[in-house]
Amino acid sequence: MNTPQVKEFLINLQDNIVKGLEQIDGKTFKRDRWDRPEGGGGMSSVIEEGNVLERGGVNFSHVYGAGLPASATAARPELAGRSFEAMGVSLVLHPRNPYAPTVHMNVRFFEASKEGAEPVWWFGGGMDLTPYYGYAEDAIHFHQSCKNALQPFGDDCYPRLKKWCDEYFYLKHRKEPRGIGGVFFDDLNQPDFSTCFNLTQRVGEHFLAAYLPILERRKDTSYGDRERDFQAYRRGRYVEFNLVWDRGTLFGLQTGGRTESILMSLPPIVKWRYDWKPVAGSAEDKLYTDFLIAKDWV
Repeated sequence: MNTPQVKEFLINLQDNIVKGLEQIDGKTFKRDRWDRPEGGGGMSSVIEEGNVLERGGVNFSHVYGAGLPASATAARPELAGRSFEAMGVSLVLHPRNPYAPTVHMNVRFFEASKEGAEPVWWFGGGMDLTPYYGYAEDAIHFHQSCKNALQPFGDDCYPRLKKWCDEYFYLKHRKEPRGIGGVFFDDLNQPDFSTCFNLTQRVGEHFLAAYLPILERRKDTSYGDRERDFQAYRRGRYVEFNLVWDRGTLFGLQTGGRTESILMSLPPIVKWRYDWKPVAGSAEDKLYTDFLIAKDWV
C-alpha cells in the first residue's frame, strides 16, 4: 500500500497549517515528538496562551500494532484479529475571543492486515465549526470552502458529507448539534485508492482557507465577562462530545496513544451550570435558534 505517500502528505499538511496559524497568532507552537512503546509515535504541535489562540493543537500520529481495539472493530467485526497501521493529522483550535469559533479538522488513513488475506484500508476525516456567537457570513464561508474542496467529486459529494457531519457531531444526550457542522467521512475506500486519497488531501488542504478568514475577522472583536462566561459554558458541550461520543478519542485511548496529545482537544477554561437557559431574544439565545439547527448554508 502507498503508506509512505500518505505519511509524507500528512507531515507536510501539519507543517503548513502550523505555519499559517503562527502567522496569525504571532507566537510559535511547541513541537513535541513522542514515541509509542507498542509501535509508532508522532509529533504534537501545541500552542497555549497565544495572542489569538488560547489553546490549540495540530497533531500528527503514525501508530501500528498487532490488533485493533474494540472501538475500531465494533462496527466491523470482520477486522478483529488483524494487525493495523493508522496515521493522521488532527487539530482543534480554541481562540480566546468568544466571537471567534472553535474549529476541528482531521484527516486519517487506516490499514488492517492479516496473513493470507488482502489488506483492508480506508480514509476518514472532515472539518467542523463550533461558534459561540453565530455569524451567517462565517457559516456560509466555512461551508462554501468545504463545498469547494469536494466539488471535483461530484455535485452530490458535499451534501452527503455535510449530512454525515451533522449526524456525527450531535450530542445525543442533549439532543443538540455541537456546532454548525461542515463535512465528515469515514470508511472511505471506493472507487479506488487514488480518488479516496485525493478527496482526503483536498479536505486537509482547504482547511486554512476555510478557517483563517473567519479568525481574522473575529479575533479583535471587543468582548466582556458576559461573552467569556457564555463561551466557557458552551465549551462544556465540546468536552462532553469529545469524552462521551467521539470515536477518535476512544480509539486513541484504547490503542495506548499519548494521552496528552489526545486530550489537547479540550479547552483550558470550561464551566457547567445546572439547567441554564439563555434570555429569549439575546445574542446567546440566537446561537440556539439560528445556528444550532439543521440548515443548508450554501
